[in-house]
Amino acid sequence: MRMRGIESVICLVLVLLVGTTLPSLSGKKVLVPLTEKGEALQAKYDGILAELKKEVLPAIPAVDERQKAAFVELHALVEKVPPFPIPEGSSGKGFPPTHSPHNKPYAVAQSNALDAATPLLAELDSFLSGGELDAKLAKIALMTHATPRGLAVFAQQGKEEEQLIEELLADDALIKQIMELGGCYQGKYGQGMQIYKAIQKAVPRAREGFWQSFALASSMEHPSGCLKKDGMTAAEVNLEVFNYYVDAYDKGELDEAFGTYSDFNWRFPMHHYTVEDMTWMREMIRNYRPDHARMEDYKWRYCRIVKTDVPYTSNAGGLRDKLSKQLNVGRFQSFLLVGGICGPRCFTGKIACSAFGIPVRYARQTGHAAMCHWTPDGWTTVFGASWAFNSHRDICGLDFSLEERARSAADEYMKVIRAEWVGAALDEEKVATRQYGIRGDFWSALGFYKKLAIVEAKRIAELAPTGEELAESNIESNALAIVQIELNEEDKTIVVEDDGVIRIPPGATSLAVTNTAKLRFMRTIEDDGVQVHYSLGGGRPELLKYTVEAPAAGKYELTAKVCTVTFGREMLLRLNRRTLVDIALPYTEGYWGHTEPVELALREGRNSFQFTIKAPNKGLSIREFKLRPVK
Repeated sequence: MRMRGIESVICLVLVLLVGTTLPSLSGKKVLVPLTEKGEALQAKYDGILAELKKEVLPAIPAVDERQKAAFVELHALVEKVPPFPIPEGSSGKGFPPTHSPHNKPYAVAQSNALDAATPLLAELDSFLSGGELDAKLAKIALMTHATPRGLAVFAQQGKEEEQLIEELLADDALIKQIMELGGCYQGKYGQGMQIYKAIQKAVPRAREGFWQSFALASSMEHPSGCLKKDGMTAAEVNLEVFNYYVDAYDKGELDEAFGTYSDFNWRFPMHHYTVEDMTWMREMIRNYRPDHARMEDYKWRYCRIVKTDVPYTSNAGGLRDKLSKQLNVGRFQSFLLVGGICGPRCFTGKIACSAFGIPVRYARQTGHAAMCHWTPDGWTTVFGASWAFNSHRDICGLDFSLEERARSAADEYMKVIRAEWVGAALDEEKVATRQYGIRGDFWSALGFYKKLAIVEAKRIAELAPTGEELAESNIESNALAIVQIELNEEDKTIVVEDDGVIRIPPGATSLAVTNTAKLRFMRTIEDDGVQVHYSLGGGRPELLKYTVEAPAAGKYELTAKVCTVTFGREMLLRLNRRTLVDIALPYTEGYWGHTEPVELALREGRNSFQFTIKAPNKGLSIREFKLRPVK
């Protein structure tokens, strides 16, 4: 029944809010009704799709029917592998899924199907290598995923929405790029295009180069907005986050790899984190632990902050909430205050990577929250088990790992994409993504086995988990090598200024500058000096010892430039071996601040200072000590 008057208005408002489906009282989603205009648009899009298929289908090559039947039969057997044997009484946690290479019968069945696919892939290689049908096949794939009805539901909202769909369907190059990077999440191409066009309009550089790839891929990954903010549309939210990356890039504060990713990986730097939270995380790491931002081991770069400063702590939620209110800080600051279980650690690791522009995703596991992120050598799961155990957005970890590895061979991977596009043109069932390598009709399944063939031929192994033992523990099985640094003369020189102020750089310690698990000397993020860091946790602390030549006897005010992420701690000073002074450490929330002045009596000439942190230690970075004469 066609709607009239106020009913049509209500429908359009609801469409704008929720997309192509509406919630019902039963909890099930129901289709959004089409207006008269919408029905006409659906008929138009149905006609376009039908005409495209009419042109394409005759060009799809036939294959040897006996080989095809043998392959289809062997592929079907993969799904029929018996369940993985789990001991009676066990919860099943820790056992790999049935449809996983870790299950030997599955691995054998999949290998048999791959053997059957190999001659078919060779026979079809010429067709899959050619790009003559790409424009039409990509358009069919997009319209099949979006559905003509879904496009019509979006376009019926108004002239701007209808024009947006018209522009999309007329742009073959854009459609091809969209479908090559994996399409649009949940088929919301209209919403994704709204965001993409809004970003390009506001940010001219988003029209070309890697910024264009980032604008498009992130819009397709987050067509409903990367997060919800009161009073802001999805386009406004994504634009705000996109501008975060533009600003940080212009300041030179993103990872050096930013700008080098493939189209597919551009889907993943942007996540559901506010600009405020990402800005804080980036500045905190740059101030507090610049060594985390410079780690040569990309598997731990940035997300190492979880291991060092978000200890695994059960039942910390209540205290964390109390301190958050008391100190008026956000949730990420609160995670560093007291730690937490897998959730807070996963969230911290993810935002640490995202804040510096590293592609990152969730890696949800049974009863556990882990993460995975990009490295130059591929993606790795962090703080959790291997790919077989995780999933995100209805894609199992094994499927994602296979895809990202196969995509590293771009030319060969286009053959995968073309096979999948042909499957869409033939209205085939797709290979399941929630479970690994099962279901799917001929061309779709052939695309899956082409991925397997790529990684096998090129020996592209999946990366092992990073810090798997730290999923629910603070004890590392293989501690990272401790990096030592060399200091120059300026780093080690205490300066007495004309007004009598004495500046003591951390590197001027009279003890050997040797980095340990507890005490780390590191260059500042600007590389304009050295700072020292006391690590969180542990019992007996280490000493920082300095010998200061005072130009005159008298009283001096001592302050220290410090960066902290916890509160309620003190530093202990032993002056000239006899005088003990407690120095309260301010809670600086990851920014640089100063301790309150402490008055000391120095003698002319040699004075010894020994600093330590009272156990149990919590994280502290020191940039400078300063002595100012009291007049």
